Amino acid sequence: MTTSLTAAHPAQRRILTVLVTAQILSGAGLAAGITVGALLAQDMLGGAGLAGLPSALFTIGSAAAAALIGRASQRRGRRTGLAAGYAAGAAGALGVVAAAAAGSVGLLFASLLVYGAGSATNLQARYAGADLAAPQRRGQALSTVLVATTLGAVVGPNLVTPLGGLARILGIPPLAGPFLLAAAAYASAALVLGVLLRPDPLTTARSLSAAVPDSATPTAGRTGSAHPRMLVLGGTVMVLAQLVMVAIMTMTPIHMSQHGHSVGAAGLVIAVHVGAMYLPSPLSGYLVDRVGSLPVAAASGLTFLAAGLLGALAPPGSVALLALALALLGLGWSFGLVAGTAIVTDAVPLAARARIQGLVDMAVAVAGAGGGLASGMVVAAGSHALLSAIGGVLALLVLPAILWSARPTRRR
Repeated sequence: MTTSLTAAHPAQRRILTVLVTAQILSGAGLAAGITVGALLAQDMLGGAGLAGLPSALFTIGSAAAAALIGRASQRRGRRTGLAAGYAAGAAGALGVVAAAAAGSVGLLFASLLVYGAGSATNLQARYAGADLAAPQRRGQALSTVLVATTLGAVVGPNLVTPLGGLARILGIPPLAGPFLLAAAAYASAALVLGVLLRPDPLTTARSLSAAVPDSATPTAGRTGSAHPRMLVLGGTVMVLAQLVMVAIMTMTPIHMSQHGHSVGAAGLVIAVHVGAMYLPSPLSGYLVDRVGSLPVAAASGLTFLAAGLLGALAPPGSVALLALALALLGLGWSFGLVAGTAIVTDAVPLAARARIQGLVDMAVAVAGAGGGLASGMVVAAGSHALLSAIGGVLALLVLPAILWSARPTRRR
């Protein structure tokens, strides 16, 4: 039986179920480890001077892993690439536990680099959800994979205290406890994908594409030709979304602390923000499928502008307005990531899809790292309000990028 490339493959529902299961597991590991990484480094180093280094190492590792996972997926399929990525994340988490037990700062930093592979894999899994989806439901498919991370990400940080108790029983520093969960969660996700992600969505999509004449499959995502402008546009949308989101999110808790808010209040605002990043994913996917990727990409820029202006104008004492600003920030990120992913998936041929997607995600990770570093400099030289305003205006660059991509190509 042959399957039309304009309809979902019969195995698509099963593939989404397997991916969602793995995302729930990996989400717990991702959130639990990030929650205490800086605290663990501060404890081992005896001061806060280099406490931000774990985040930088984690991001560098994530960027490098994104490219490697994309290349592995291109050669051997999504199952191999994603399972290997989660296995590396689990190994990195165990390395962090060993470093904490041995008091080895060098091992800690090396392990955090490897641990970043788990985050890269968690994000790359969205592409696997779209490989066999019907074109008119591609946005919904990839957003289903994205939203599944939410459950694990909410549960993970709430297990920090009991995991610290478990670590104490095992004779290791309590702050290493969440990395035990991360190791188990990533290893479980790797096992689920390695055993159950069959048929492989990417290799199956290639087989279907080879069986259908090019005339019946007019878009780049199903033939051998790429659309460079659309590829650049999709990457630009995701890079801008990550840069602006990370920059403003990073400095908001510090801004709140400087104005007398408690750690609990800052945590609440960040929780609202994270929820707004992932929970609206089905809405983002629905809009991409119904009205198209370009309008949703434009909506991303406008939503970021609203978030930036509200963050700049909100009284520092208003937790409610700051939470609303970061909710809009999360929604803008959701619009940008889902729309950008759909654009990139449509713009690249199956013959190079996973490799190029990995390179795009590497650029996204680097943009996030740059946003985090630049945000502190902007606030130090100006204010949180200035950072928010700059971020909102910067996100509007997506609009001329959309217009540029729509210009007709000149031919000699």
